[in-house]
Amino acid sequence: VQINIDNISILEQFGNIYPDTPVCVRINPHVMAGGNRKISVGHIDSKFGISVHQVPHIMRVVKNTGMHINGIHMHTGSDILDIDVFISATEILFNTATEFKDLDFIDFGSGFKVPYKEGDISTNIEELGKKLTKRFNSFCKDYGKELTLMFEPGKFLVSESGVFLANVNVVKQTTSTVFASVDSGFNHLVRPMMYDSYHHIHNISNPKGRERYYSVVGYICETDTFGSNRRISEIKEGDTLCFNNAGAYCFSMASNYNSRYKPAEVLLYNGKDYLIRKQETFDDLLKNQVIVDLE
Repeated sequence: VQINIDNISILEQFGNIYPDTPVCVRINPHVMAGGNRKISVGHIDSKFGISVHQVPHIMRVVKNTGMHINGIHMHTGSDILDIDVFISATEILFNTATEFKDLDFIDFGSGFKVPYKEGDISTNIEELGKKLTKRFNSFCKDYGKELTLMFEPGKFLVSESGVFLANVNVVKQTTSTVFASVDSGFNHLVRPMMYDSYHHIHNISNPKGRERYYSVVGYICETDTFGSNRRISEIKEGDTLCFNNAGAYCFSMASNYNSRYKPAEVLLYNGKDYLIRKQETFDDLLKNQVIVDLE
């Protein structure tokens, strides 16, 4: 297990107790990158990482404890649009890496953007790869050692591989909009409410129907709106709606809020479907509760 430390006090404690165990340190490059501030984590006000300006403090800890730093790491944010901003952050990390004389790897994190709707842009991986490969090879030559280049492209790999299905319980006409209320809520898919994230919604029960405007909402006791004023093929009660880009940060962020069950997961492979996670039951909600006799 590679240990990654992003706090100087923890680095000091670890170095005093386990000086012979190699660790990686997370650097905050003070770069604003990401789709919005909620998912930007490499700026000066972020809680993550040790400030690039505190590197001399890191070096004092290393000297005093004799500990071994074998890697440096950063993660600037999610949904990176401008690769030049990302490249500027990598340049800061390359410059920081020269302070450490025995690195094995540099981890640039991820945050590569995937398209969420028609016409949306994504991170230009090919262009980024060409620019970064050239710079990394040059750095390794100057450093005098071939290092391992690491990324963490989780969402980029799996976001588009998953969809979320929900059934429509109620179609409600009001004076201002038409609500399509589904048998789900932010307990299953919280990203639209937490990050204002867009997930394309389409009616797979009536894919070629006449399009109308709907606000798709959930069953939670607070306003859990998946999408407002969306053009969707005409929806009837009982229809199934499909939410795209549910392969990342969806089930992993699910909860039992309002005593709701987490959904089943189904894998589609070579034209066959496999149940890989069962839907929860009421017993699952209670299984970790401990009954206390309050006499």
